[in-house]
Amino acid sequence: MDTVLEQVRAELADAADETTRQGFQRFFKEPVRCYGVKTPKVAAIARAHWAEVRDGGKAGLFDRCEDLFSTGYCEEAFVAAHWLPRCRDRFEREDLARFGTWVDAYIDNWATCDTFCNHAVGDLLARFPDAAGDLMTWARSPNRWMRRAAAVSLIVPVKHGAFLGEAVAIADLLLLDSDDIVRKGYGWLLKEASRHHRQEVYDYVLGHRAVMPRTALRYAIELMPAEMRKEAVRRD
Repeated sequence: MDTVLEQVRAELADAADETTRQGFQRFFKEPVRCYGVKTPKVAAIARAHWAEVRDGGKAGLFDRCEDLFSTGYCEEAFVAAHWLPRCRDRFEREDLARFGTWVDAYIDNWATCDTFCNHAVGDLLARFPDAAGDLMTWARSPNRWMRRAAAVSLIVPVKHGAFLGEAVAIADLLLLDSDDIVRKGYGWLLKEASRHHRQEVYDYVLGHRAVMPRTALRYAIELMPAEMRKEAVRRD
């Protein structure tokens, strides 16, 4: 048994609180597995053990992170998601495939999906922009979390003006998705893209408002001026 992971899990268990656990569950429609540890404490535990896992090399770090994801505990996944961006300079193009297998096999809630994909996956894509094409395969997956991951993995890069074309392509693929968690994901992506590309996102929404699910549409226009929002929600 990995002594670092044993220690991480022991510290999470010691910090667990039943009130926090019950409160955490209220954010989800589906049951989630958690200890009941507040986010700042989880981050502190991750920071306390970073030097130990860093010195074990990238392969060892990835193996430990997969072990943490595999248990289904949100806080363990958050520790992994805290560690991975710290080795972003060691990411390689092919690591995206492994990240995708983790999403497909282990992710079962929006918090774990977003925490991992916004940062670790987003950092990899910023480093290897051509890898964003792989997200189109994710967007076609029968797994709802893979489809959400296709959208939310670009959230941070699009905030900085990158990947507009890929964001629109993902929105096209997910446009009529029947799953609300996926609709919110691509609506959020369009919203963040609108920070630098307001007119392009607005035109996209106007061109698809007749069929775009209301949830996705409202997310997409959230940052726009009132008059643009009013026009976007008008149905002819």
